Amino acid sequence: MKIVFLESLGLSVERIEDECKTLEALGHEVVIYADRCPEKNAERAADADIVVESNMPLHKDFFDACPNLKMLSIAFTGLDHIDLNECERRGIIVKNAAGYSTEAVAEEAICMMIGLYRHVIENDRITRSCTGVPMSPGREIAGKIIGVIGLGAIGQRTAKLAQAFGCNVIAWNRTPRIVDGVTIVDKETLFKEADIVTIHIALNDETRDFVTAKELALMKRSSIIVNAARGPVVNAQDLSDALKEGRISGAALDVYDVEPPLDSNNPMLDAPNTILLPHIGFATKEAFELRLGIVVNNVEQFCKQ
Repeated sequence: MKIVFLESLGLSVERIEDECKTLEALGHEVVIYADRCPEKNAERAADADIVVESNMPLHKDFFDACPNLKMLSIAFTGLDHIDLNECERRGIIVKNAAGYSTEAVAEEAICMMIGLYRHVIENDRITRSCTGVPMSPGREIAGKIIGVIGLGAIGQRTAKLAQAFGCNVIAWNRTPRIVDGVTIVDKETLFKEADIVTIHIALNDETRDFVTAKELALMKRSSIIVNAARGPVVNAQDLSDALKEGRISGAALDVYDVEPPLDSNNPMLDAPNTILLPHIGFATKEAFELRLGIVVNNVEQFCKQ
């Protein structure tokens, strides 16, 4: 089979080649592109049996151009950028890299909480100006109520890290789940009680606009919200309005309705007391190594069938 990596997944081509030695020894052809070039995806994968990529959208036009395609090995946790209905219609198997970024995203969520509470970005700018004075005292997350939305692997790891900081953890999950030290509450209670709301749910029809003006109105004025899940889970305009009106005290985002670079009209760009990161929660050296092993193993298992 011909296996095409449409990108190098944040690693060197040589590293991927080393990981794919078993596949090549079995007679499979492996082609690796070092750069990400979405406009060339269809051309590069035209005669591929298997395609490996992370978060570049793949829709009907791509599949039309790749008649031999049998499998997608996606180096990402979420699959909302893939037209899964089209894959099912064509009999294309899709595997993700579940679990590779659990630690990375959970640590980033905690990082963003502390960054907001301690005014890290603002105080860095003040210090570099050589003229300003520090912002007003920050806050500690110890003792605060952390509300975790979604208790999958990342949500559970975030809860455990929050507990290590001395936080009290409450959570909402679509289905009942028992997690040590975590109190399960309904959605309304979570937004009312949490000092920090951190979001860790997948994007689907049920979770789109999961957080709107209605939920934000339930939050304390002193509370903050962190989203390292998917952008459309939170209504960006409603969040921006809540921040500008002082209805909540801060927000930290690593995800958006459209992947960065952001449109200049994005409502979050002029919202106060925010941290805006360019979707880097998954991006650690350790996570990249882990996901390479997962995606190659997914390909190997498919080739054995």
